[in-house]
Amino acid sequence: MHYMAAHGLKRARPAELVPGTVSVITARMDYLPASTSAGGAWQAIEFSRLQRPTEGIVSVYARGRDYHKVMRSRLQKLGETISAHVEQLGHRAFTDSAPVLEAELAAQSGQGWRGKHTLLLNREAGSMFFLGEIYVDLALPPSEPVTPHCGSCSACIEVCPTQAIIAPHRLDARRCISYLTIEHAGPIPLELRPLIGNRIYGCDDCQLICPWNKFAQRSALPDFDERTGLTGQQLVTLFDWTEGEFLRFTEGSPIRRIGHERWLRNVAVAMGNALRLLRGREGLPGDSLRASLQLRADHPAGMVREHVQWALQQ
Repeated sequence: MHYMAAHGLKRARPAELVPGTVSVITARMDYLPASTSAGGAWQAIEFSRLQRPTEGIVSVYARGRDYHKVMRSRLQKLGETISAHVEQLGHRAFTDSAPVLEAELAAQSGQGWRGKHTLLLNREAGSMFFLGEIYVDLALPPSEPVTPHCGSCSACIEVCPTQAIIAPHRLDARRCISYLTIEHAGPIPLELRPLIGNRIYGCDDCQLICPWNKFAQRSALPDFDERTGLTGQQLVTLFDWTEGEFLRFTEGSPIRRIGHERWLRNVAVAMGNALRLLRGREGLPGDSLRASLQLRADHPAGMVREHVQWALQQ
Protein backbone atom coordinates (compact mmCIF):
# COMPACT_ATOMS: atom_id res chain seq x y z
CA MET A 1 0.00 0.00 0.00
CA HIS A 2 2.90 2.31 -0.88
CA TYR A 3 0.54 4.73 -2.62
CA MET A 4 -0.74 5.95 0.75
CA ALA A 5 2.74 7.06 1.81
CA ALA A 6 3.53 8.39 -1.65
CA HIS A 7 0.71 10.94 -1.51
CA GLY A 8 1.74 12.12 1.96
CA LEU A 9 -0.26 14.93 3.51
CA LYS A 10 -2.18 15.65 0.32
CA ARG A 11 -4.75 13.19 1.63
CA ALA A 12 -5.42 15.37 4.68
CA ARG A 13 -4.89 18.80 3.10
CA PRO A 14 -7.33 19.41 0.22
CA ALA A 15 -5.64 22.66 -0.83
CA GLU A 16 -2.40 20.77 -1.50
CA LEU A 17 -4.22 18.45 -3.90
CA VAL A 18 -6.26 21.20 -5.59
CA PRO A 19 -4.72 24.63 -4.97
CA GLY A 20 -7.27 27.22 -3.97
CA THR A 21 -9.65 24.77 -2.29
CA VAL A 22 -11.49 26.43 0.59
CA SER A 23 -14.44 24.09 1.19
CA VAL A 24 -15.36 20.48 0.44
CA ILE A 25 -18.91 19.44 -0.43
CA THR A 26 -19.46 15.77 0.47
CA ALA A 27 -22.13 13.48 -0.94
CA ARG A 28 -23.28 9.89 -0.64
CA MET A 29 -25.05 7.63 -3.14
CA ASP A 30 -26.95 4.51 -2.06
CA TYR A 31 -26.09 1.39 -4.08
CA LEU A 32 -28.24 -1.57 -3.01
CA PRO A 33 -29.77 -3.09 -6.18
CA ALA A 34 -33.48 -2.56 -6.81
CA SER A 35 -34.08 -6.29 -6.26
CA THR A 36 -32.79 -6.14 -2.66
CA SER A 37 -35.24 -7.43 -0.05
CA ALA A 38 -36.54 -4.82 2.36
CA GLY A 39 -35.25 -4.37 5.89
CA GLY A 40 -32.68 -6.77 7.31
CA ALA A 41 -33.80 -9.68 5.10
CA TRP A 42 -31.23 -8.83 2.44
CA GLN A 43 -28.43 -9.30 4.96
CA ALA A 44 -29.54 -12.84 5.77
CA ILE A 45 -29.82 -13.65 2.06
CA GLU A 46 -26.26 -12.46 1.47
CA PHE A 47 -24.93 -14.46 4.42
CA SER A 48 -26.63 -17.59 3.03
CA ARG A 49 -24.43 -17.35 -0.09
CA LEU A 50 -21.44 -18.19 2.11
CA GLN A 51 -23.00 -21.59 2.75
CA ARG A 52 -22.89 -22.47 -0.95
CA PRO A 53 -19.16 -23.12 -1.49
CA THR A 54 -19.32 -23.68 -5.26
CA GLU A 55 -20.94 -20.27 -5.83
CA GLY A 56 -18.72 -17.22 -6.32
CA ILE A 57 -19.54 -14.13 -4.26
CA VAL A 58 -18.94 -10.65 -5.63
CA SER A 59 -19.33 -7.74 -3.22
CA VAL A 60 -22.74 -6.10 -3.55
CA TYR A 61 -21.35 -2.75 -4.70
CA ALA A 62 -19.60 -4.36 -7.68
CA ARG A 63 -22.53 -6.25 -9.18
CA GLY A 64 -23.61 -3.36 -11.38
CA ARG A 65 -21.94 -0.48 -13.20
CA ASP A 66 -18.65 1.05 -12.09
CA TYR A 67 -19.57 3.60 -9.42
CA HIS A 68 -16.56 5.77 -10.24
CA LYS A 69 -18.12 6.71 -13.55
CA VAL A 70 -21.68 7.08 -12.27
CA MET A 71 -21.00 9.20 -9.20
CA ARG A 72 -18.23 11.35 -10.64
CA SER A 73 -20.48 12.25 -13.58
CA ARG A 74 -23.31 13.29 -11.26
CA LEU A 75 -20.97 15.26 -9.00
CA GLN A 76 -19.56 17.05 -12.02
CA LYS A 77 -23.08 18.03 -13.10
CA LEU A 78 -23.78 19.27 -9.57
CA GLY A 79 -20.62 21.37 -9.66
CA GLU A 80 -21.63 22.84 -13.01
CA THR A 81 -25.10 23.65 -11.66
CA ILE A 82 -23.57 25.47 -8.70
CA SER A 83 -21.21 27.29 -11.09
CA ALA A 84 -24.20 28.69 -12.97
CA HIS A 85 -25.19 30.56 -9.78
CA VAL A 86 -21.73 31.53 -8.52
CA GLU A 87 -19.38 33.75 -10.51
CA GLN A 88 -16.04 32.12 -11.37
CA LEU A 89 -16.40 29.04 -9.18
CA GLY A 90 -13.46 26.67 -9.29
CA HIS A 91 -14.42 23.06 -8.57
CA ARG A 92 -13.23 19.48 -9.00
CA ALA A 93 -15.14 16.28 -8.28
CA PHE A 94 -13.75 13.07 -6.78
CA THR A 95 -15.03 9.64 -5.87
CA ASP A 96 -12.38 7.14 -4.77
CA SER A 97 -10.20 8.53 -7.54
CA ALA A 98 -7.48 10.58 -5.82
CA PRO A 99 -5.67 10.88 -2.48
CA VAL A 100 -8.77 12.07 -0.60
CA LEU A 101 -9.71 11.05 2.95
CA GLU A 102 -13.31 10.45 1.90
CA ALA A 103 -14.72 8.78 5.00
CA GLU A 104 -13.15 11.31 7.34
CA LEU A 105 -14.32 14.28 5.27
CA ALA A 106 -17.82 12.80 5.20
CA ALA A 107 -17.74 12.29 8.97
CA GLN A 108 -16.52 15.84 9.57
CA SER A 109 -19.35 17.18 7.41
CA GLY A 110 -22.10 15.26 9.22
CA GLN A 111 -22.81 12.51 6.67
CA GLY A 112 -22.46 9.96 9.47
CA TRP A 113 -19.94 8.58 11.94
CA ARG A 114 -17.00 6.20 11.57
CA GLY A 115 -18.06 2.71 12.61
CA LYS A 116 -15.73 0.32 14.39
CA HIS A 117 -15.04 -1.27 10.99
CA THR A 118 -13.76 2.21 9.88
CA LEU A 119 -16.58 2.67 7.34
CA LEU A 120 -19.04 5.54 7.53
CA LEU A 121 -22.42 4.81 9.12
CA ASN A 122 -25.61 6.80 8.70
CA ARG A 123 -28.74 6.35 10.84
CA GLU A 124 -31.03 6.45 7.79
CA ALA A 125 -28.86 4.51 5.34
CA GLY A 126 -26.44 2.21 7.17
CA SER A 127 -23.17 1.99 5.25
CA MET A 128 -24.23 0.70 1.83
CA PHE A 129 -23.41 3.84 -0.11
CA PHE A 130 -20.59 5.44 -2.10
CA LEU A 131 -18.90 8.66 -1.08
CA GLY A 132 -17.87 11.54 -3.29
CA GLU A 133 -16.62 15.09 -2.94
CA ILE A 134 -16.49 18.41 -4.75
CA TYR A 135 -13.52 20.59 -3.87
CA VAL A 136 -14.51 24.25 -4.30
CA ASP A 137 -12.73 27.59 -3.95
CA LEU A 138 -15.75 29.11 -2.22
CA ALA A 139 -16.13 29.54 1.55
CA LEU A 140 -19.28 27.68 2.61
CA PRO A 141 -20.82 27.46 6.10
CA PRO A 142 -19.61 24.20 7.68
CA SER A 143 -22.02 21.45 8.72
CA GLU A 144 -21.50 19.75 12.07
CA PRO A 145 -20.35 16.16 12.75
CA VAL A 146 -22.92 13.75 14.20
CA THR A 147 -22.74 11.69 17.38
CA PRO A 148 -21.46 8.09 17.01
CA HIS A 149 -24.07 5.38 17.61
CA CYS A 150 -22.15 2.08 17.71
CA GLY A 151 -22.26 1.84 21.50
CA SER A 152 -20.89 -1.44 22.86
CA CYS A 153 -21.59 -3.39 19.65
CA SER A 154 -18.56 -5.22 18.27
CA ALA A 155 -20.31 -7.47 15.72
CA CYS A 156 -18.20 -6.22 12.80
CA ILE A 157 -14.97 -7.01 14.66
CA GLU A 158 -16.11 -10.51 15.59
CA VAL A 159 -17.47 -11.49 12.16
CA CYS A 160 -14.42 -10.53 10.08
CA PRO A 161 -13.19 -13.81 8.49
CA THR A 162 -9.51 -12.81 8.65
CA GLN A 163 -9.69 -10.71 11.83
CA ALA A 164 -8.56 -7.69 9.85
CA ILE A 165 -10.30 -5.30 12.27
CA ILE A 166 -7.61 -5.49 14.92
CA ALA A 167 -9.30 -3.01 17.29
CA PRO A 168 -12.25 -0.61 17.15
CA HIS A 169 -11.60 1.83 14.29
CA ARG A 170 -8.34 0.09 13.34
CA LEU A 171 -8.11 -2.03 10.19
CA ASP A 172 -5.09 -4.02 9.01
CA ALA A 173 -5.82 -3.79 5.29
CA ARG A 174 -3.18 -6.43 4.55
CA ARG A 175 -5.58 -8.99 6.07
CA CYS A 176 -8.78 -7.54 4.57
CA ILE A 177 -10.37 -9.74 1.91
CA SER A 178 -11.46 -6.69 -0.07
CA TYR A 179 -7.85 -5.53 -0.24
CA LEU A 180 -6.49 -8.99 -1.02
CA THR A 181 -8.93 -9.73 -3.84
CA ILE A 182 -8.96 -6.27 -5.42
CA GLU A 183 -5.95 -4.10 -4.61
CA HIS A 184 -3.29 -6.72 -3.90
CA ALA A 185 -1.38 -7.59 -7.06
CA GLY A 186 0.69 -10.59 -5.93
CA PRO A 187 0.03 -14.03 -4.47
CA ILE A 188 -2.50 -14.18 -1.65
CA PRO A 189 -0.74 -15.21 1.60
CA LEU A 190 -1.09 -18.95 2.22
CA GLU A 191 -2.43 -18.58 5.74
CA LEU A 192 -5.26 -16.31 4.57
CA ARG A 193 -6.46 -18.33 1.57
CA PRO A 194 -8.64 -20.78 3.54
CA LEU A 195 -10.32 -17.83 5.30
CA ILE A 196 -11.43 -16.22 2.04
CA GLY A 197 -14.04 -18.91 1.41
CA ASN A 198 -15.98 -18.31 -1.80
CA ARG A 199 -15.52 -14.53 -1.86
CA ILE A 200 -13.95 -13.74 -5.25
CA TYR A 201 -14.21 -9.94 -5.38
CA GLY A 202 -14.46 -7.98 -2.16
CA CYS A 203 -16.15 -8.87 1.12
CA ASP A 204 -19.25 -7.46 2.81
CA ASP A 205 -19.29 -9.38 6.10
CA CYS A 206 -18.67 -6.43 8.42
CA GLN A 207 -21.51 -4.58 6.72
CA LEU A 208 -23.86 -7.56 6.55
CA ILE A 209 -23.66 -8.07 10.31
CA CYS A 210 -24.09 -4.38 11.18
CA PRO A 211 -27.51 -3.65 12.77
CA TRP A 212 -27.60 -0.22 11.14
CA ASN A 213 -27.75 -1.78 7.68
CA LYS A 214 -31.34 -2.82 8.18
CA PHE A 215 -31.86 0.82 7.19
CA ALA A 216 -29.72 0.56 4.05
CA GLN A 217 -31.47 2.08 1.05
CA ARG A 218 -32.02 0.74 -2.44
CA SER A 219 -30.40 2.76 -5.20
CA ALA A 220 -32.62 5.13 -7.14
CA LEU A 221 -30.54 4.38 -10.24
CA PRO A 222 -30.70 1.29 -12.49
CA ASP A 223 -26.90 1.50 -12.87
CA PHE A 224 -26.36 -0.59 -9.74
CA ASP A 225 -28.83 -3.36 -10.58
CA GLU A 226 -27.21 -6.80 -10.60
CA ARG A 227 -25.78 -7.99 -13.90
CA THR A 228 -27.18 -11.21 -15.29
CA GLY A 229 -24.71 -14.08 -15.08
CA LEU A 230 -22.60 -12.64 -12.26
CA THR A 231 -24.66 -12.92 -9.07
CA GLY A 232 -25.18 -16.52 -7.95
CA GLN A 233 -22.85 -17.88 -10.61
CA GLN A 234 -20.91 -21.12 -10.18
CA LEU A 235 -17.15 -20.91 -9.67
CA VAL A 236 -16.49 -23.32 -12.54
CA THR A 237 -18.33 -21.06 -14.97
CA LEU A 238 -16.46 -17.97 -13.77
CA PHE A 239 -13.10 -19.75 -13.89
CA ASP A 240 -13.70 -20.94 -17.45
CA TRP A 241 -14.01 -17.39 -18.78
CA THR A 242 -11.34 -16.62 -21.38
CA GLU A 243 -9.71 -13.22 -21.17
CA GLY A 244 -12.00 -12.02 -23.94
CA GLU A 245 -15.07 -13.25 -22.08
CA PHE A 246 -13.83 -11.66 -18.86
CA LEU A 247 -13.47 -8.31 -20.60
CA ARG A 248 -16.87 -8.64 -22.25
CA PHE A 249 -18.77 -9.70 -19.12
CA THR A 250 -17.10 -7.02 -16.96
CA GLU A 251 -17.37 -4.14 -19.42
CA GLY A 252 -18.33 -1.00 -17.50
CA SER A 253 -17.89 -2.88 -14.20
CA PRO A 254 -15.41 -2.11 -11.40
CA ILE A 255 -14.32 -5.77 -11.60
CA ARG A 256 -12.53 -5.24 -14.91
CA ARG A 257 -9.77 -3.21 -13.24
CA ILE A 258 -8.21 -6.27 -11.55
CA GLY A 259 -7.58 -7.97 -14.89
CA HIS A 260 -8.04 -11.59 -15.97
CA GLU A 261 -5.03 -13.04 -14.11
CA ARG A 262 -6.11 -11.70 -10.71
CA TRP A 263 -9.65 -12.85 -11.47
CA LEU A 264 -8.37 -16.39 -12.06
CA ARG A 265 -6.24 -16.17 -8.90
CA ASN A 266 -9.26 -15.21 -6.80
CA VAL A 267 -11.56 -17.83 -8.26
CA ALA A 268 -8.88 -20.54 -7.92
CA VAL A 269 -8.62 -19.81 -4.19
CA ALA A 270 -12.40 -20.09 -3.83
CA MET A 271 -12.37 -23.37 -5.79
CA GLY A 272 -9.67 -24.76 -3.52
CA ASN A 273 -11.74 -23.84 -0.48
CA ALA A 274 -14.76 -25.53 -2.03
CA LEU A 275 -12.73 -28.70 -2.70
CA ARG A 276 -11.59 -28.79 0.92
CA LEU A 277 -15.20 -28.58 2.13
CA LEU A 278 -16.26 -31.25 -0.36
CA ARG A 279 -13.36 -33.58 0.51
CA GLY A 280 -14.45 -37.19 0.76
CA ARG A 281 -17.55 -36.69 -1.35
CA GLU A 282 -17.56 -38.61 -4.62
CA GLY A 283 -18.65 -37.22 -7.99
CA LEU A 284 -19.94 -33.76 -8.78
CA PRO A 285 -19.36 -30.97 -8.00
CA GLY A 286 -15.83 -31.83 -6.82
CA ASP A 287 -14.98 -33.53 -10.12
CA SER A 288 -16.06 -30.45 -12.08
CA LEU A 289 -13.95 -28.19 -9.89
CA ARG A 290 -10.85 -30.37 -10.29
CA ALA A 291 -11.32 -30.74 -14.05
CA SER A 292 -11.69 -26.98 -14.49
CA LEU A 293 -8.58 -26.30 -12.40
CA GLN A 294 -6.54 -28.85 -14.34
CA LEU A 295 -7.27 -26.98 -17.57
CA ARG A 296 -5.43 -23.97 -16.11
CA ALA A 297 -2.56 -25.93 -14.55
CA ASP A 298 -0.18 -24.81 -17.31
CA HIS A 299 -1.38 -21.20 -17.50
CA PRO A 300 1.36 -18.87 -18.80
CA ALA A 301 1.13 -16.67 -15.68
CA GLY A 302 3.10 -18.07 -12.76
CA MET A 303 0.74 -16.55 -10.20
CA VAL A 304 -2.23 -18.34 -11.74
CA ARG A 305 -0.35 -21.66 -11.90
CA GLU A 306 0.68 -21.38 -8.25
CA HIS A 307 -2.87 -20.72 -7.02
CA VAL A 308 -4.26 -23.51 -9.22
CA GLN A 309 -1.76 -25.99 -7.75
CA TRP A 310 -2.66 -24.86 -4.24
CA ALA A 311 -6.35 -25.32 -5.01
CA LEU A 312 -5.83 -28.83 -6.39
CA GLN A 313 -3.96 -29.80 -3.22
CA GLN A 314 -6.97 -28.98 -1.11
